This record gives sequence, structure tokens and C-alpha cells, in this order.
Amino acid sequence: MTTTDSRTTTVRAQKAPAKKAPVPKVPAQGRARKPARPAGPAEAVRPAVPVRPAGAGRRYHLDTEIKKLTPAMRADQGRQLRSLVPRSSHAQLDAGSGRPDPIEALEGQSASREPDLVPIRYGRMLASPFAYFRGAALPMANDLSATPVTGIAVQACGDAHIGNFGLFGTAERRMMFDINDFDETTPGPWEWDVKRLAASLEIAARDRGIGVRTRRAMVRGAIGRYRLTMAMFAGQPNLDVWYAHAEVDEVRRRFAARVTAAQRKNLAKSISKARTKDSMQALDKLCRVVNGRPQIVADPPLVVPLSSLLKKDLDSSGIESRLTSLIEAYRRTLPGDRRYLLDQYQFEASDIARKVVGVGSVGTRCWIMLMLGKDDSDPLFLQIKEAGPSVLSEFAGASKFSNQGQRVVEGQRLMQAASDIFLGWLRIDPAPDGVTRDFYVRQLRDWKFSFDTQAMAPGGLADYGQLCGWTLARAHARSGDRIAISAYLGNSDAFDKAVAEFASAYADLNEQDFNALDDAAKSGRILAQRGI
Repeated sequence: MTTTDSRTTTVRAQKAPAKKAPVPKVPAQGRARKPARPAGPAEAVRPAVPVRPAGAGRRYHLDTEIKKLTPAMRADQGRQLRSLVPRSSHAQLDAGSGRPDPIEALEGQSASREPDLVPIRYGRMLASPFAYFRGAALPMANDLSATPVTGIAVQACGDAHIGNFGLFGTAERRMMFDINDFDETTPGPWEWDVKRLAASLEIAARDRGIGVRTRRAMVRGAIGRYRLTMAMFAGQPNLDVWYAHAEVDEVRRRFAARVTAAQRKNLAKSISKARTKDSMQALDKLCRVVNGRPQIVADPPLVVPLSSLLKKDLDSSGIESRLTSLIEAYRRTLPGDRRYLLDQYQFEASDIARKVVGVGSVGTRCWIMLMLGKDDSDPLFLQIKEAGPSVLSEFAGASKFSNQGQRVVEGQRLMQAASDIFLGWLRIDPAPDGVTRDFYVRQLRDWKFSFDTQAMAPGGLADYGQLCGWTLARAHARSGDRIAISAYLGNSDAFDKAVAEFASAYADLNEQDFNALDDAAKSGRILAQRGI
């Protein structure tokens, strides 16, 4: 198996809803092949590795030894796990009196962040229960650590909520739909990603005022799509799984039959808008010409140029020298062809600013850097974002990478169908505050676009949830034992029902935590700046 601890996990089966929700089809690349037939009397072999579930406190790692097992043996391992971890047990959520205070967990995270930005983080989280959920990956990781797991590891996203999926451009100038946030990625249980996705869909639907039965069908549909997609990939060769992807035309077709003419028009408009979101658009939006060169315009507290954060008497030549050495360190993490491309930009005359991004990331150190190529009409905007330990690391084990930026990059490359051509990492040792800090680097904008789930009609949100389920299954199938996972999930909707029940219970808990954060702001325990 894929953990270093062999203890078993005790679980309780939960009552599941009786009626099955329909799961419409999602287009997918590749033809599913027939799954391996069960081992017959002449080939029946006991699994090479003991089949035991594992949970919190174990070290997860990706298992390449499965290549020594036949598909039938891997499927047999997955089926055996059902007796140890019943699929119905995934409805379980233990939020008893021993549960750590989620506000205390958030405060602990904030201690290492930029103090002047922490109130903005809390203010953004207080916009709605879904906004709170987006920023509360750590409290949920703690809650998930007490839930049943099979012990099969995948490269987990760690924050697979529906807001962290979207469009982006590939090096070949194709537009893809995929997971787009990997700050928390690390090897871990596949179930944790699935449950965070399910809970996010339930919470987003509640925020939209969608009824209970419709919400339940949405969640079961998304998890059913994950299960069916995993079964499809279980029957495919490794390369077919690796090549699978969802292009924007597929997304358009997927939504076309389920939305109104006006919504189709808005979707087409959104896709067209995504194609304009590149470094040139960022130059127009974020910069102005000063002394003949473009410079990033201050928009405090969201955008603050580096020059405004430095002491007035600081020697600028020392800053330039340090910046050059950092760019060189980042440059070494790129493939040779990308290093050559980067070398065609003038980083010695670059402009840098601190930029606030996202919800949960607010307060972490995030910089944007403008570099110019052949002239002022050839800009490259890079985002340099701080990477700390994954929120899963306390429960799934520390990363094998000492540099947390490398952890993010390696995980992203493993999960995404295609990644940013400038994806790399660096370390500042020490940073200006005397602390060693890790960062990952990517383009600021490269056709990136996130869908507004709060504006979707119920049918559109349901389809979007299934698209996310398909995408998450594809990402997991690249790194985990897709045959064992599929065999464990089986053909019934037992797992779908259980996770839908978990999602409903977690949405209740999320509302309690959201109200607790609001109370903390009202009492003065925390300072929240709303509307920024």
C-alpha cells in the first residue's frame, strides 16, 4: 500500500439516502478498455502488500511498486478494502467536543503572514459561507484527518473546491479546463480531495438558495462522475491516462444543452475574455509609463511597488544584486529551452510590486515582476508566490521536498494535463525579515479564467460540478492506483450517497465556523476589513 503505518481505521457505517440521482454523461478523450477480469483459480494470488487502511498521522507517498502487480491483483486489493472501510462509512463526520477551534487554527496561520494584510483575509472570508470555506482549508484538513480512508495515496490537490478549477492556456495555445491551484498539494488520501470538492458544491449551492433535494442530486452527480471516470481510466493504458485533458470546446459543448441562450452567450464571452488575459493585458491594467519605461502603478493595499516598501536610505544597488541572484536561482529550475526564453527578457531593469491575491492566500508574500523583451510592447509578468508547508502535511506527512516551492511545482506538473511554461521555484535565505522563505514562480496571467459559480443556474452548477469531478478523477488517476480505487468504488452509488451525506453535514459545520469567525470579528478577537 502507500503508507508507512499498518494500523487499521475503525469506521461506522452511516445511513444513506434511498434514491439514486441520475448522472449524465461527460465527453472524455480515449476509449475505455474492458477492465481486467478477476483472477481465476490458476492465477489467484494474495496481494503482495497487506491491504490495510491508514489515516491521520501516517506518511503518505506515491506507490510505483504497483507495476509489479497484475491489474487483477490491484483490483482485488481495492475490493478487499470495502470490508475494512465500508463505502457507506464515508458519510462519517466527527465534529465532537474535542475538535480544535477553527478560529484558533486560522490565527495560527496568520502569525507568519504580513500583519497589514491579515485583516483583508478575514474580511474576504466573511463575505459568505462559501468564501469562508475557500479560506478554511486548514480547519477542514484537520476534520478530514478523522474520517475513514482506504490508505491509497494520490498526489492530492489539498484544496480541491470548485473555485479552484478553471481555464488556462497551454504552451501550444490551446485553452484547457483543469485544477488551477496547487498551494496545498502533497501525496495524501484521494478521499480528502473528493470530500472537499463535494462539500464546496453543497456550500455553493446553499449560497445560491438551491433546495435540499437539488443540492443532494448535484453532489451525488459530481461524485458519481468521479467514480465513473476513475472506472474509465482504470481500463486505459498509462499513456492514455496521461494524455487525457479537457479542452475549452468540450466545456462549451458540455454546458450548451443545459443553459439558456443568454447564458451560452455569456459563456462564449467569458471564454473570449480569457484569451485576452495575458501579460500585455496586465501591462495595460497595472502599469503606466514613467521616464519612458512602464512601471507598476500603486493601488494600496492590493498592489504596492517594492520601492514603496523599502527604507528610503537603503542602497538600491544591493537590492538589484540580490534580485539578479534570485532570478538566477529560479532560472536553474526551468528546462533548458525555457531558460533560453527567459534570458531574452531584461530582468535587470524589472519592476516589482507586492500583490494581494485570492482569499485563503491573502497575507502570504506574493510579488509580481514586470520584465521586458524586445521592446515595451513585449512584456512578461511573473507571479512569485510564497509557499509554506501544505495544510495536509500535519496529517499526511511532511513533503519529501525541502523547498516548499518545489513541492508545489512538482505536484502541479503531476496533476495538471499541461502546466505553465515558466513554472519554477526559488528560496530566499534569509528574507528581509530574517526568515528563510520558499516561493514558486509562474506567469501572472496566461488566459487564466475562473467561472463565477455564484451566477450559475442550478443546471449549470450541476454540470460544472460533474466537470470538476471528471477533472479531479483524471488528476488522481495520473498518480494513484486507479485500478484499486475504481475497484473499491465499484458500480453502485454507495460511495456517492455517503459523500453527499458528508457534504451536507460539513456544510452545516462550515456555517457554524463562518458564524464563529463573524463573532470573533464583532468581539474584537480578530480585525476584519471587508469589501477590499
